[in-house]
Amino acid sequence: MNTRYHFNVPRIQAAVRYVLMSIAALLTLAPLWILIVNSFKPQVRIIDNPVAPPPSFDFQYLSNALGQLEFFKSIGFTLFITVFAVFLIVLLSSMAAWIMVRSKLKIAGVLFMAFVAAMLIPFQAIMYPLIQLFDALGLKNLGGLILMYGGFGLSMSMFLYHGFVKSVPLEVEEAAFIDGAHIVQMFFFIVMPLLKSITVTVIIINAMWIWNDYLLPFFVIGNSENKTLVLSLYFAQILAGQYGNPWQLIFPAVLLTITPIVVVFLFLQRFIVKGISAGAVKG
Repeated sequence: MNTRYHFNVPRIQAAVRYVLMSIAALLTLAPLWILIVNSFKPQVRIIDNPVAPPPSFDFQYLSNALGQLEFFKSIGFTLFITVFAVFLIVLLSSMAAWIMVRSKLKIAGVLFMAFVAAMLIPFQAIMYPLIQLFDALGLKNLGGLILMYGGFGLSMSMFLYHGFVKSVPLEVEEAAFIDGAHIVQMFFFIVMPLLKSITVTVIIINAMWIWNDYLLPFFVIGNSENKTLVLSLYFAQILAGQYGNPWQLIFPAVLLTITPIVVVFLFLQRFIVKGISAGAVKG
């Protein structure tokens, strides 16, 4: 008797896919697990077994990190920088993208390619000349830091807006113009509401980058009285780690630093995929 085996290929493919996705999820979540469990353990237990769960959730270490980071002062300063820098990026990139899409001049295409090319230039390549220039102009301060973020975030944000603006029907703008709307009213009351999904995407991407950035604030404001959360974490670690690695401070401090922006991301993550995919298809 011949025995024939029939394999359900789609089910096998689905099973393999789920296994691979599960492995990828575990590898992705492993650092987060280590961060969380070690935020509630003393130094000796962290060194002894960094992957083991804590015997009890002792919030003493989080409380100590709050004080070492000057958490509420640092988070307010970081929030101030992030809000104003993101506002500058959204305003300039959306207006620039709209003008470039609607303009019939060849210079608009040249400028767009220049913005795209600027995305390929790493910050490290222009870091020292930029800092020296802003220092010479008297802008090596909070205002200069916000301007730097605005400049660095402009290229990618404008690129995202450029693809999405093409989906806005020109007839809508023409109708608004016939009704007497001038160019400023047309942009803010007609075009900008239609760009809501890509605007949320631009806000989230830039806010996450600015919130977690270390290098630019370090070079611009350094160890000043007002520091961002990441800078506070760095200098608190240096101060506490003179005689070793202060893991019982580092883990809870990192957890406190990333929690606000992670919460924002979890609530708004659907807009990232929606905005980028829509911009890519419509662009």
